[in-house]
This record gives sequence, C-alpha cells and structure tokens, in this order.
Amino acid sequence: MAQYIIKGGRPLEGEVTVSGAKNAALGILAAAVMTDEPVVIENLPDVRDINVMLDAIREIGAGVERTDSHTVTICAGTVKNVRVESEYMRKIRASYYLIGALLGKFRKADVPLPGGCDIGARPIDQHLKGFRALGADVTVEDGKVLAEAEELTAAHIYLDIVSVGATINIMMAASLAEGRTVLENAAKEPHIVDVANFLNRMGAQIRGAGTDVIRITGVKKLHGTTYSIIPDQIEAGTFMFAAAITRGDVLVKNLIPKHMEAISAKLQEMGCAIHEFDDAIRVIAPPRLRPTNVKTLPYPGFPTDMQPQAGTAMALARGTSVVIESIFENRFRYTEELSRMGAFIRVKGNSAIVTGVDRLFGTEIRACDLRAGAALVLAGLAAEGITTVSDIHFIQRGYEHFEEKLRSLGAKIALIETEEEAYRFRAECGDL
Repeated sequence: MAQYIIKGGRPLEGEVTVSGAKNAALGILAAAVMTDEPVVIENLPDVRDINVMLDAIREIGAGVERTDSHTVTICAGTVKNVRVESEYMRKIRASYYLIGALLGKFRKADVPLPGGCDIGARPIDQHLKGFRALGADVTVEDGKVLAEAEELTAAHIYLDIVSVGATINIMMAASLAEGRTVLENAAKEPHIVDVANFLNRMGAQIRGAGTDVIRITGVKKLHGTTYSIIPDQIEAGTFMFAAAITRGDVLVKNLIPKHMEAISAKLQEMGCAIHEFDDAIRVIAPPRLRPTNVKTLPYPGFPTDMQPQAGTAMALARGTSVVIESIFENRFRYTEELSRMGAFIRVKGNSAIVTGVDRLFGTEIRACDLRAGAALVLAGLAAEGITTVSDIHFIQRGYEHFEEKLRSLGAKIALIETEEEAYRFRAECGDL
C-alpha cells in the first residue's frame, strides 16, 4: 500500500504552481455532456477524482479524448444511456452532478446515491427539491435517484441551506428548462461562477453567479466550446499554510488573489507576511505563529476545506486557538492523528480548542479524508524525525503531484510502497 514518508524540520522555500480547480472541473465535466457538440476543457487537474468522473462519462457513451494530462475533449452526441453505474458514485461524491446534466438534456436520469470522503452527512435533499420544483418526478429507491420529466419548467427556488452541489445541479437542469428560473440563497463559491461561465460559453443564459440570487433563462440547446478551468483555491491555500507551518517562504503561483482573501487574512493574523501579485501570493512565516480563531463558513467565509490545514498551524502557534466547524460534523478526525504527534487539542462537539506546542514529533499516522490527509502531510514536514502517512489515496483524489510539488520547495518526502523503499529513504536522510 502506497504511503508518504517524510523527514521533517525543513522550512519550505521557493515557488510552486497551482493546478486547475478540482471542484470546478467536476461540475464542468458533467455540464459538458449537455451538448452534442465537442467541448474542449483545459487546465484540468490530473487527479483521481477527475479520472473517475471521466470514466463515468465515458461509460454512459460519451467520447472522451485526453489530449494531454491537462486537456480533454468530450463529445456527448453519442450518449444514449442515462444510467450511471454505482462504482463511480462510490468513489466520488460529485458524480451526482450528472443528475442535473442528464435531467436537463434527456429529461431523465438514473444515478446512484453518492459516496466520497466520510466527513459528515451531506444530504442531497436540496438537489431533489430543486429538480421537483422544475417539474421532475424524483424518487429515491434501492440506493438510486430516479428523475424524469416530460418537460422542465422554470421555477422560483429558495434553498433551505446554502449548498454548492445543489446550486450547480439546479443551475445545469434549469439551463435547458422552459422560462426563467430564480435560485435564491445560492452558494457563491468560485467554482459556482466557473461552472456558470462554462455553461454561458455553451450558450446558456445565467446571471448572478457569485451572488446569492442566480437567474437562469432556459435555452433550447447548448453548443460546444473551449474553456480553461480556474486555479484551485484549496490547493493554493494548502501551500500557503505549508509555508506558515514549516516557517518557510513560498511564492504560490497561478491563483486568483480575490479567492484567497479569507485565507490570507487568517495567515496575517497568525503573523505571516503576505505579498499579493496579479496571479500569485508570497507567504513569509514568522519564527513562531500567533494563535487565532477560525469559524468555517460558506464563501466568502473561511473554507471548511481549509480547516484541517488551519488547525495544524494552530497546533504549532504560541498560545490557544479555537476552531468552530459549522459545515461538516466529522471534520475533526485528523486531530487524533495530530495528538499522536504531540499536539494538544480538545474537541467538543463542533469546536476544537488548540493549545500550541513548541514542536511535533514524527510517527505513523493515517489520512482520514482528502483535506485532513494534506494537513497531516504538512504536520509531518514540520515535525522532528520521520513521519509516515498511510491511506494517501484520499490525498491523491484532489492534489496533483503533491509530493513532487513539495519536493520542489525543498521538502524531504517520498511516495513509497515497500519496506525497502522506506529503508532507503531513511538511509538517505541519515535516520537509521
């Protein structure tokens, strides 16, 4: 089983380039099946979730041609099957975007309930509410969502909770509905805007993406286009926190500074110097981080996907910090692994009180989900001695060439599969 092995204690320094946004790409790939014409998608991240989504699209009959690791051409004119196989849904939650895409184009969809990281309940009731409001007959039976409509008709939809997935799914279905749909209490994340921009490039008429009210005027059909995906906000934030956690100096390139404001502000509170450029941010860490408080909120608040990275930084700050997780209830499982490294964290309900320690110590830990796994790698980079991180398949779901990018910043990290490789790494680090 593949693991990361890390020799900690080295500040990260240098430049790193951010890949395309995984969360935007998943919605855009689903939306690409809504036209019969070829669609070319550029700046696609080469990560496991994307490859699984491409397999799911190929399975329903679309032509999928990978020009290179970051470019794909999709031609869905050959799609006849509206049934998505369960194996793809078990691997990634975002396969549920195919419900909105298939319902919009074919007026029916047969898609299993989704899987993904176990970070808490993520019900799709708001998705189903939206589809029903548009006129679809939706049932859930035998672990599948069955949606069908003779026609889709515009509606005024108010989401009971802010939901990124429901916003994207409803937006796709409504793009091919009759009339003008108004979606209120919509999510405002950057990848919502990216999916809306992509749909508009295909001929959709969507206004207001990025605000809490989105207006979608349905069109008869969509056409092909070429589109480049935005940079990944969470990958960029992970490398920004990597600089802070390791007391380093890192220039994170190919990002949109506006998307990073909540993350930049929190790092500044912790004592980091932040220098913004047109498409890059430089983070210079202080000798010791200051404590801070974080409450996760929908965009433009502090992202829940950055909470484990922030919690890891707090574990090395001078003083006591508080984290309040308001999005997912199982997002503190990484704290047990940090505690094994010497961190002092008390979790109660949806809050964690983090008392900073002088240092962490390398040990054997495991990734419990995508973002927690990345945060634990950062902890290993800061810790004394050798850290091994298992279950890294979670990390590979969303970070492209993670260990290679970290090595380019001076990290001592390797992907290993055997004891012999671990022994060789330790020998090279002088740790036998």
